Amino acid sequence: MGTFKINGGKSLKGEITPQGAKNEALQILCAVLLTKNKVTIHNIPDIKDVNALIGILKKLGVKIKNLDKGSYSFKSDALNLDYLSSAAFKKDGASLRGSVMLMGPLLSRLGKVFLPKPGGDKIGRRRLDTHFQGFLKLGASFEYDKIEKLYCLERSKRLKGTAIILDEASVTGTANIVMAAVLAKGTTTIYNAACEPYLQQLCKMLNNMGAKISGISSNYLTIKGVDSLEGCSHTILPDMIEIGSWIGLAAMTKSEILIKNVSWENLGIIPNTFRKLGITLEKRGDDLFIPAHKNGYTIERHIDGSFMTISDAPWPGFTPDLLSIVLVVATQAKGEVLIHQKMFESRLFFVDKLIDMGAKVILCDPHRATVIGHNFKHLLKPMTMISPDIRAGISLLIAALSAKGTSYIQNNEQIDRGYQYIDTRLRALGADITRIEED
Repeated sequence: MGTFKINGGKSLKGEITPQGAKNEALQILCAVLLTKNKVTIHNIPDIKDVNALIGILKKLGVKIKNLDKGSYSFKSDALNLDYLSSAAFKKDGASLRGSVMLMGPLLSRLGKVFLPKPGGDKIGRRRLDTHFQGFLKLGASFEYDKIEKLYCLERSKRLKGTAIILDEASVTGTANIVMAAVLAKGTTTIYNAACEPYLQQLCKMLNNMGAKISGISSNYLTIKGVDSLEGCSHTILPDMIEIGSWIGLAAMTKSEILIKNVSWENLGIIPNTFRKLGITLEKRGDDLFIPAHKNGYTIERHIDGSFMTISDAPWPGFTPDLLSIVLVVATQAKGEVLIHQKMFESRLFFVDKLIDMGAKVILCDPHRATVIGHNFKHLLKPMTMISPDIRAGISLLIAALSAKGTSYIQNNEQIDRGYQYIDTRLRALGADITRIEED
């Protein structure tokens, strides 16, 4: 387990370019299994979760070439089916939440797939019913081996298009069903589909491969099945969650930061949500500039005068992956805000560490926390913490960078799962952060 040592309380300055989007990369990489032809993908982030999925694809027999930094080619013309029933796959798949999106392509392409119960962040229940209900509607059969903890999906003949109404707008569930339906016979419609930019990117890539998907960017997708898909070239979007993290970092450390090439049209309401906290953001072409907030920032109130509530919701609502960042930023704002985490039941449980650092946070229940900002009159105190998951980890890192003194964040592998070269990139902005490797 590794540790970050942070000497905080310093203002930073400089430019930073966001990495490729983690959540898009996990979907796109699974989609290469849908064709025997070469698929080239650019702007792949060099992070633990993505690299783990690339490792699974390699063991599955996908021919992978590293063309340049962040650019790879994939060719799935001779898959190693024995790996899918091996103990190695059970271990590899169970360690990664993104492995769940292998089901749709493998079911459609091979007709049968075993998948271990996937891992990932410990943020409460993350059920897979939406995925399986979609596969069943397409004509697959499903079993769960409680002893081996394996999901088994099988089709006796080609999947058949149908009308599907999702019980929740699950991003991974929508992606999985879309990848299964593109090679199904006939037309599939998906209502209450997720429509995040990353899902839009997946659909656009599949269309470039020869799929026939319409309704992209809406919650109603129509997919006309085709017999086969071709290869293509695809570039992954910048990571909106990382962009939001840099915004939060700049505000909390009173730093002047320019975030390059953010793809403004794909940020949705993220910029305006941070503006509600009083943070100044400037659009400079496709770059995003945050000036140093020397005099702090003041949380807005609702029109009726009540104090601000910020909650998560399916796209185009505010992404749940940034609520922890918003919560940390609010600890030094002027004013109060209610953070309402609707989509996951355990994602606010890291606030006890912020309270120990001196933040005024009242955890109302597993889903709601009230934050009373210090307005920088009382800085957070440095301390030793353990990173519980990716998003809580980066939030605690931001808190440590704002606290005057030395903090330690253990289990930094959690942060590395989602953030590329985080310590190196922070040092380039002037942060005093050291990685301590432990046995």
